[in-house]
Amino acid sequence: MKLTIERATLLKALGHVQAVVEKRNTIPILSNVLISAGPNGASFAATDLDIEILETTEARCDGEGMVTAPAHTLYDITRKLPDGADVTLEMTGEDPRLVLKAGRSNFSLPSLPPGDFPVMPTEDLEHSFSLPAAALARLIDKTRFAISTEETRYYLNGIHFHASEQDGRKTLRAVATDGVRLALAEVDLPDGAAGMPGVIVPRKTVQEIRRLLEDASDDVEISVSEGKIRFRLGRAVLTSKLIDGAFPDYERVIPRGNTRMMSVENKRFAEAVDRVATISMEKSRSVKLSLGEDTLVLAVNNPESGQAEEELAVSYSDEGFAIGFNARYMLDVASQIEGDQAQFHFADAASPALVTDSGDPDALYVLMPLRV
Repeated sequence: MKLTIERATLLKALGHVQAVVEKRNTIPILSNVLISAGPNGASFAATDLDIEILETTEARCDGEGMVTAPAHTLYDITRKLPDGADVTLEMTGEDPRLVLKAGRSNFSLPSLPPGDFPVMPTEDLEHSFSLPAAALARLIDKTRFAISTEETRYYLNGIHFHASEQDGRKTLRAVATDGVRLALAEVDLPDGAAGMPGVIVPRKTVQEIRRLLEDASDDVEISVSEGKIRFRLGRAVLTSKLIDGAFPDYERVIPRGNTRMMSVENKRFAEAVDRVATISMEKSRSVKLSLGEDTLVLAVNNPESGQAEEELAVSYSDEGFAIGFNARYMLDVASQIEGDQAQFHFADAASPALVTDSGDPDALYVLMPLRV
């Protein structure tokens, strides 16, 4: 097998697939990328048994065949080759190593039998639809910060995608929560998505799809079944297992009757929270919000490192009260606000707050209060 490929093309393909490969593997073949050469070009595949990425590229192939090579090593070599170089990958039957040549550079890499490379079983993905790359990126960006990292509650370790209908409008929703905050974003329901099962896409899959979306501009083809999801982005195809669990009834924790509304300039609010949180306790990161007529006072009282207080002008005309939130969580929400104004909807000091975005009516956030 022999193929010649331009360095930038090879780097892009390897960059996409090698990200799936874990740094440490108990199964040696999982550290490798599978390279296939054929009449239509070359393909590169990697898997961790839960996610599989396959990317096809243009290449000059002299004969058909398959070979495996250490994914991270091959990527690092390609990354360090000069721009514009033609890279030749070759393996003969006599030598069980992959030879890489580029100009005067020559590398010989160990290879494992391609027959040992695991292939994810295919199954009928009953529901298929397309979504603009920018729309999928938005759903992910608006929600992924709220994915739980607590492995014991595995059903929260991803983004929940499902079809929804409210007030006659049908949407595709993305929801993530870690139990103390919740993020929701939605788009109009694409053709073909009606009736799709509600699925939980794992955190790692979300990260890899978001990485692929950086190089995507066309529509993304999405196919879903009860157990798997597949994303087709141009020449790249990512197939992933889904989290086998039931996502909680998140609708119950979204406040619907919070009548106290504060509107604040988001940029100034985020900067003020960041400043006063400098002396907050690392564990709780608690910041107290005291509301009065058109006034918000942010305060932190840390017995070990001191006190901080900052006053902001806001739009608020209801009864005054105080409530506390985790500073990092407030900053995470503020980073997703697209409009100039963030709108906080409160009930009382002990109830969750609803945050909406003046620039994006199809996204909302819920924050659980802290004791202050």
